[in-house]
This record gives sequence, structure tokens and C-alpha cells, in this order.
Amino acid sequence: MPFEWFVALRYIREARGQTALILAAVSVGVAVIVFLSALIGGLEVSLIDKTLGSQPHVTLHEPRETARPLVEPSPTLAIAREIQPSPQRLRSIDQWPSVLREAEETDGVTAASPMVTGPGFAVRSNATSPIVVLGVDPERFVAIIDVPRKILRGRFEAGGGRVSIGSTLASDLGAEVGDRIHVSTTEGVDDVVTVAGIFMLGNEAVDRTWVLTSLRHAQSLYALPGGATTIELKVADVFQAEQVAVALHDRTGLDADSWMTLNAELLAGLSAQSGSKSLIQFFVVLAVALGIASVLIVSVVQKSREIGILRAVGTPRHRILWVFLIQGGLLGLVGSFAGCALGAFLARGVEGASTNPDGSARFLVQLTPQLFLYTSLLATGVGLLSAVIPAVRASRLDPATSIRNG
Repeated sequence: MPFEWFVALRYIREARGQTALILAAVSVGVAVIVFLSALIGGLEVSLIDKTLGSQPHVTLHEPRETARPLVEPSPTLAIAREIQPSPQRLRSIDQWPSVLREAEETDGVTAASPMVTGPGFAVRSNATSPIVVLGVDPERFVAIIDVPRKILRGRFEAGGGRVSIGSTLASDLGAEVGDRIHVSTTEGVDDVVTVAGIFMLGNEAVDRTWVLTSLRHAQSLYALPGGATTIELKVADVFQAEQVAVALHDRTGLDADSWMTLNAELLAGLSAQSGSKSLIQFFVVLAVALGIASVLIVSVVQKSREIGILRAVGTPRHRILWVFLIQGGLLGLVGSFAGCALGAFLARGVEGASTNPDGSARFLVQLTPQLFLYTSLLATGVGLLSAVIPAVRASRLDPATSIRNG
């Protein structure tokens, strides 16, 4: 065993009380970091999953029609300039198949789906509800929003006169799988369709209004033969959606709305959570560092006579330095192992103890190997840095003074 390791382990064994206290402090600090990181990470994943479970990451569509002035000023007449907003009508994306191919070839885009979307009404017996008709290519659409996984009754179908509707809409209409409903659009086109499936995406507005049909059927309902009003996209990294949207806007000239723009309040909340987590980690790390440093400084004072003797017999300064650096690193490393286990135990305990009425966990936690690796490296690094001042002090002790005063 190298000399530095032998002396460092001996000092740790001799000061069992101090070693136990500092290991407990490191373990608790690491456990707090693991627990909070897992809880906040799980909350972030849950919020994003619920948000993006019913909407695409990026939506391409034609620019809104601009407002026009009602009255133009003349050289002889000074008038107030009044602006009349233009009525927004459904418009198909020009040459949308080529735009779709270009979007699919954009870096970061993993799936793309054309769609015709428009308002309307659903009628069954005496019940009438406003709806949003979504004409989709089923195979492409499920890559954007996994509707089949959210089906409550029946199965996901969109085509051949069969539609899938939201659970709240089904309740409002008193409709079940196999029932027929009357669909009327703003273009004055009516049709009767059969409910093939009822889904629940967890978004009240979506579950109350969505009617999923085929792209061709929606084109006929809204008098857009061969058209598509939007192109919905999914990206590999959800937090890169805004960059992808900007790139597609520059390339196609279409408006590109990312989920990050449409959910700015959610992003602000996630940012605040991340900031609070970082602040808590900073103070925990600071407390652990002060604890390790204080214990090692006391150890230097207690072992000053022994250190003086080691220096007197020719032990180089750098070896004395490494003795205390090894102690700090070991305390951080061993404490991180115990802390990771304790933090994981607490996180799983909270997840299992708090459940929703349906039995699912109310507080999801996200425990990943990356979290454990990061926390272990952080604790070990803090231990090494905390040992720097005591180690330098020990290496600079004067042998004669240390032996005489010790």
C-alpha cells in the first residue's frame, strides 16, 4: 500500500468519532440532493409529458391574414386611421407535400404529420357541442400524439366514416362506441359519422372538443380538396423545439409555433424549479465542505507532532499534502455512496406513499444512473477541495516547532 494511503487510512481509523460525524453529514447532504433532484426531475418530466401528450412540439401553418385600414388619409383630409382585423379563414399550406418533406429532413425532427383542422358542431339527439375537427393521417399522427395509448373504450380509428372522440365530448353528447353523431362544419357541410373510439388525453379542452377523422374526410368537410392547414412536428429534444421552429420559419416562410412559445408560463415555472434546486444544492455543498474542512483542520492540529516527526525523518511536503487530500476524497466518496442509497430510499418511499385515486403515483421521481454518478462525483470533488486548506497547512508545518509544541 502506498505510504500516503496507509497514513490517511490510519488517521481516519484513529478518529472514529469525527469520521462517523462527517460521514453522517456528507450522507445526509448527498441524500438531500438526490431526493430533491429526483422529485423535481420527476415533476418536470410529468408536467412536460402531460403538456405534450395532447399537442405537437412544433406546428407549421400559413401566416395570419393581416389587418387592413378602413379609411385611408388623403392630402386634404386629416382622419384617424382605423384598422379592421381581417377574418381568419381556413387556408391550405401552399405545396404542403414539399413542405412536409423539407420538415422531415430538418435536423432534430423525428416525425411530421399533415392535418386539416377546423371548428364545427357535433349533434346527437337533443345534445349539441362545439367541436374541433382534426383530419389526420392516422399512421403519421400517432407518432406525434399517441392516441391509441389513451383509448378508454373502443379503438383508435380515423377514416371510412368512423371517428375517435374525447371522453368529455362523449359524455356531453351521451355517446358510446358504435353510436352515430351528426357533424356540422363552419363551411356548411354536414355528415354523419360513427364513434369508433373514445380517448382521454388528460387535457380538458382537448377531451371536450376533439373529433379525429381522416385527412380526406376533413378536406371534404372544409372544402379544401387535397389541402392541409397545418403540419405537426415532433422533435428529438423537446427543449430544442424553439430552435427547430425558427429554422423552419426561415426555410419555409410559414409561421412556426413551438410548444415552448405556447406554454411560456410552464417554462417559467420549470426554470424557477431548476433555480431553486440549484440554490439548495449550493447550500448543501457549502455545509458539507465546511464540515469536512473543519474536521481535517482539527486533525492537523491533533496530529501536528506526528506530522513534524514525519517531516523530520525526510517525508516530502507533497506526501503530507496527499495524506489529507486522500482523507477528504475518501470521506466524500464513502459518504456519497451512503447518501445515494438513503436518497433513493426516501424518494421511492414518497412515491409509494402518495397515490392518486386510480392508484398511480402522485409524486413521480426520476432516479437515473446519471443522477447518482453526478452526485457521487460532486461529493468526492467537494471532499477533495475541502481538504486543500488543511493539507496545505499540514505540509507547511515546521518539524522542530511541531515536535516541541506537540
